[in-house]
Amino acid sequence: MTEITRRAMLAGTAALAALAASPALAAAPQSGQQAPGFYRYKVGDLELTQLSDGAGTFPMPDHFVANVSNETAIAEAAKAYLAPAGKITVPFNPVLINTGSKLILIDTGNGAGPNPAVGRLLTNLAAAGYSPQQIDTVVISHLHPDHINGLHTKDGKLAFPNAEVLMPQADWAFWMSEENAAKAKEGMTKNYFTTIQKALADMKGHVAMYGWDKEIAPGVTSINTAGHTPGHTSFAVSSGKDKVFVQSDVTNIPAFFLRHPDWHVMFDNDPALAQKTRHRFYDMAASEKAIVVGYHFPFPAVGHVEKDGAGYRLVPVSWSGVV
Repeated sequence: MTEITRRAMLAGTAALAALAASPALAAAPQSGQQAPGFYRYKVGDLELTQLSDGAGTFPMPDHFVANVSNETAIAEAAKAYLAPAGKITVPFNPVLINTGSKLILIDTGNGAGPNPAVGRLLTNLAAAGYSPQQIDTVVISHLHPDHINGLHTKDGKLAFPNAEVLMPQADWAFWMSEENAAKAKEGMTKNYFTTIQKALADMKGHVAMYGWDKEIAPGVTSINTAGHTPGHTSFAVSSGKDKVFVQSDVTNIPAFFLRHPDWHVMFDNDPALAQKTRHRFYDMAASEKAIVVGYHFPFPAVGHVEKDGAGYRLVPVSWSGVV
């Protein structure tokens, strides 16, 4: 048996110290940055790319869930591990559809702003191998700021200069109405009118309107999911026998409003109608066993929705290394 001597131990210690001091083994600097946020998958002949616009974390506002106490909402957040305690994280996930001849972008994110955690759409679009100039069609699901502010760059120019921009007729009529803005209550809704009208002031006459139950772009059919806003729209994206539902904001955070479809998020314009829409939409998605894409689902925001008691649960798709 080999004898361990004091001289051998000292020699070994010296060798380890020399290795630790070697530049080749020095610790790598920490990156401090996430990997690019895009994820691709196929729907028939279409290639879809989920594009992360980032995720905002903020203290949970009073009445974030309008018809449930903050204590109940915070407890539910803790149960779902939505840390840190007392805060909420809301992701933002536009989707790009490549038909082979056209590039269609559904929603544009938050745009450039002071928070580096959001407004990352153009960065991730570039990482996915596309330029804003290549986008042929931009489809807006509804006119809330986190869906339309990305229509412009930081310097106020059009972010997608060659794209046709499609807006839901009912939402445009509601939010761009000066009469509606004048009647709006002070607070969040009033601020929304101001923000939306400012963001879209230079686009009057330069956008096309769409209605519901129509193929508004190749493979993209509009679905009435009003309630979150008067013209809130979801989409069926289909090719051959394959289909996914892009649910836009039918639900916000799934751990809250999918698990508890009768909870009302503070952003809903018509909470009672939004509640009915959630049940109708998710009953349809669950019965069809369809893939659902959620704008505020955790990235990559793709999964199935199943009935679970009085509510529903999200089953995320398994990540695949190939498209």
